[in-house]
Amino acid sequence: MKISTLIFLGFSVVLTLSLVDSYVNNLLSRQVNKNTVFLANSESVIRNSSKLHKSIIDMQSAFRGYLLTDDENFLTPYDSGLKEIPRLYIEQRRLVKDSAPQLSRLDSIFALHKNWVNYANDLISSRRESLAANGSSNRYRELFDTKFRKQVGQKLNSKISDIFRDFDRFEYKIRETRRDTLTMSIERTETFSFTFVILTIVVAVTTSVYVVKLISKRIAMMVNLAESISKGKFAIVKDNKNDELTSLSTSLNIMSERLSKNIKELEKRNSELNQFAYVVSHDLKAPIRGIYNVVQWIEEDLANEISPQMRKYLSFIPQRINRMEGLIDGLLDYARISRDKALKEVVDVNLLLKDIVDLLVPKQFTVQIGEMPVLFTERIRLEQVFSNLISNSVKYTNHADSQIRISYKELNHFYEFTVEDNGIGIDPEYNDKIFEIFQTLREKNDQESTGIGLAIVKKIIDDQHCTIRVKSELGQGAKFIFTWPQN
Repeated sequence: MKISTLIFLGFSVVLTLSLVDSYVNNLLSRQVNKNTVFLANSESVIRNSSKLHKSIIDMQSAFRGYLLTDDENFLTPYDSGLKEIPRLYIEQRRLVKDSAPQLSRLDSIFALHKNWVNYANDLISSRRESLAANGSSNRYRELFDTKFRKQVGQKLNSKISDIFRDFDRFEYKIRETRRDTLTMSIERTETFSFTFVILTIVVAVTTSVYVVKLISKRIAMMVNLAESISKGKFAIVKDNKNDELTSLSTSLNIMSERLSKNIKELEKRNSELNQFAYVVSHDLKAPIRGIYNVVQWIEEDLANEISPQMRKYLSFIPQRINRMEGLIDGLLDYARISRDKALKEVVDVNLLLKDIVDLLVPKQFTVQIGEMPVLFTERIRLEQVFSNLISNSVKYTNHADSQIRISYKELNHFYEFTVEDNGIGIDPEYNDKIFEIFQTLREKNDQESTGIGLAIVKKIIDDQHCTIRVKSELGQGAKFIFTWPQN
């Protein structure tokens, strides 16, 4: 039997158990959710009932306080209750809309409260009239004697309190019943879930153990082969089984053989390239140095015979020779970037920049370095980037107030570094071209500018899968912004 068939059967059983478990749990969960929603609603009913009852009591207290003191400030809770109680009543009706007994009690409470409000409004308005007439209002005395003294309002309030007690008792009783039902539903759900989980685990473990024992040894052989390939040891494995893993082992063997052949070819080509680079460097520099020596001999031996114009022409030659040597060294550095893999180490960027500044930046420059991070990265590559950018700032900043500012900020998975100067700046149309090889803003006879430095920076940053850009205007300095991976 093929491995795929065994795995399919095992997963089919597990899937069937999972589907049954999901179906049963769904049915039980609906019951749990239904009871949970009811309990949550019941909590809201009780809470709203307390607010409603409290608002009614506050109105009653405010009413009595006003009649006793004639102070209008006592009527503030009364006026608030006139606005708040209808809203609470509507909300409570919405919460108990499915319970006819509770709706009936709630309507009774609201009807009684409405009668009490009419009673209270009459007394309050008549009391105000009496105060305005210096106590000579017959209407107030009549209402006070016929209603207030006979405790009409108190009787209404007592009826309201009695109905509230019945309302709350009924709600608590129903809620307790539903809570017991919810508990039973949860216990039943947990029991079914536990049973199906155990069955699923047993089937899954049994199937997994069987399949693992069947193929683990062969997979281990292939894993060892893959690890050997990753370490540069291109071995092969023997597998005479006729199933899916056989195709995998065959593919691994073919890959191992091809990688072995390709690696040997690459090593050979790399060796040839290194040898070629050494020969080119040596053979190109030798005649250049010879030309330089000949110029020196001419200047020394024929010093009295050389005209000023000829001496001017001869002075161009050393400059061009130095530029050619710089181009050769730059080309070799550019070619080695991708071939030479630098080791990673802990790098304190503050110390790195201090060393670079001490080496490359003249004393008359003002250099501002913000707080820098500590990285675990390829030190030599990061040093090359900063060195080229800082030396570039030095080349193109030559006035009395020369400044270089270096800062950074943290992005998602990257640091963004900025090297800014107040030099001659760059025309925006060249902002992309300056990163191309042999592109320079200086004259071709300038020995310090080969047009390779920024190309090296761009290639290093591309190898790090990061970005670099420049912001500049002519006469306004340049700001180079590049990203670098975090640890």
